[in-house]
Amino acid sequence: MKALTFKRYGKSPDIDFADLPRPTLQPDEMLVEVHAVGLNPIDNMITTGVFKPVLKLQLPATMGSDLAGVVKEVGNRVTRFKPGDAVFASLFDLGTGSLAEFAVVPEHAAAPKPANLDFVQAASVPMVGLTAWQALKERAQVKRGQKVFIPAGSGGIGTFAIQLAKHFGAKVGTTTSTGNVALVSRLGADEVVDYKKQAFEKVLRGYDMVLGTLKGDELEKSLAILKPGGKIVSLIGPLDAAFARARKLNFVLQFVFSLMSRKIMRMAKRRDASYSFLFVRSDGAQLQQIGDLLKAEQLKPVIDKVFPFEQAKEALEYLAQGRAKGKVVVQIR
Repeated sequence: MKALTFKRYGKSPDIDFADLPRPTLQPDEMLVEVHAVGLNPIDNMITTGVFKPVLKLQLPATMGSDLAGVVKEVGNRVTRFKPGDAVFASLFDLGTGSLAEFAVVPEHAAAPKPANLDFVQAASVPMVGLTAWQALKERAQVKRGQKVFIPAGSGGIGTFAIQLAKHFGAKVGTTTSTGNVALVSRLGADEVVDYKKQAFEKVLRGYDMVLGTLKGDELEKSLAILKPGGKIVSLIGPLDAAFARARKLNFVLQFVFSLMSRKIMRMAKRRDASYSFLFVRSDGAQLQQIGDLLKAEQLKPVIDKVFPFEQAKEALEYLAQGRAKGKVVVQIR
């Protein structure tokens, strides 16, 4: 089967198509014929090696995490799905990839594809949907009437997280460029800061939660808009010791991650706030709940551009430019 792989970590990961044997299944796995793959910024970050101590991949590794497709075979312990079922899933952190003609999907990671979405739309959802769900609902426990800051509202995670936060009853603040103000407002953002004209930390106040999607100084500046007891849940780091402990990493990595997050932790504590790093996990049960909201049209995918499979490398390069309004998707079938 045809797959997009990378051979090494670093500045020259040697990303290219390869012919791989059709995968074999474990009893709790399914073979899925992949129709579409949603791309995420972390797909490009993985090849740099920044997550090498955390993500266990066997090189050469197939790229991509999100997919939508049709079940072709099931292991003898699979009970929720059968051949012919349309599914969507995230394979992130499961040691395998999705940018291929076929993918192995553990039963626990998959959910039925919402019938009102095509495969391209469904493939755009898993990682951003699960990330937003786990950050807003699980980690921050956002409640009706609270205020949530979701920077970069026109991006892949932003367009979905705004909608989900509104579904939970929150008031949402975001940043975007002038040309995307109408888009984020239409998605439900209540306070929109045009970052080309204003600094968000000078405009916004009294927020209960910040979804950390911006690096360095921008993350630190977001502390200024939090009320006492507020939370930052960061998706891009710095990694923290709690994350290392949860993954049962060795003491050295626990110490290193503790050092990496020490500055933002201290700054948060001074403002009576908290900081934590979130690494999304695959969860078919949560994805099914998200799918139900999509089916009811309470949430809608936002897609910027669709590339054919043979242009998957160009799709990753386009995503890396950071200008997409919503998601970038590769259509395989």
